[in-house]
Amino acid sequence: MLDVSTRSRTVRVPGGELHLSWAAMTHTGRRREVNQDAVFAEFPLFVVADGMGGHVGGEIASASAITRLHETVDAGTVSPKTIEKALARAVKDIASHPEATDEGTGTTVTGVYLETSGDEAHWVTLNIGDSRVYLLRDDAIVQITTDHSVVQELIAAGRLSPEEAENHPYGNVITRAVGPSDGVVPDYVRLDVVSGDRFVICSDGLTKELTDYGIRHFLTENADPAAAVSAMMDAALENGGRDNITIVVLDVAPSSPAAD
Repeated sequence: MLDVSTRSRTVRVPGGELHLSWAAMTHTGRRREVNQDAVFAEFPLFVVADGMGGHVGGEIASASAITRLHETVDAGTVSPKTIEKALARAVKDIASHPEATDEGTGTTVTGVYLETSGDEAHWVTLNIGDSRVYLLRDDAIVQITTDHSVVQELIAAGRLSPEEAENHPYGNVITRAVGPSDGVVPDYVRLDVVSGDRFVICSDGLTKELTDYGIRHFLTENADPAAAVSAMMDAALENGGRDNITIVVLDVAPSSPAAD
């Protein structure tokens, strides 16, 4: 059993309180010598970055993105504006290592944060690249983010089926990333806050080894986020662990009315 623990926090939201619990883990996998994934899981932001690039370029890219996003949480404001400023700083950080990075260097940035500034709380997913956010609601699992990849574009154009995509030679080619010369804006999706929801945020190291049905299975079998993360990680490694693997499971417990 790999070492992972569940953390929890009760947060005030408009109209009441929300109890969140989560667990996060990253693993090099069985085929790679270096882990170029990075993860940040601290309320209100839960995000995964999957770096790419030779030498240490991918590590620099993912670490830069996570470090800069961490700063937005420390500053107390997570919003599209602060996220995009953070990613712009990460681009400069990556470019400041020309000896270790090149045009092939970059990172995905995918996650979810809780927005509490309006009349109602909302989840907001953000995505650049092919890491993913899944939502398990009412026993159905849905991929919320849309991959920025050559394969996804072929699927959208009707030139490739999802089944054919699984073993496509361009399966690893992404069309949007945070890199040394690219200032990119994430895609955002707003979601209602619903008690009982479970989010999975993961790099493609997980989805290469587990189907959506497999992810749903391990969520259903493991009520505790740490147990779910650990079970998915064990299964992904057992299935080959061909890439770095990063997983966050985030649970939304029933909210209670605010005290007078």
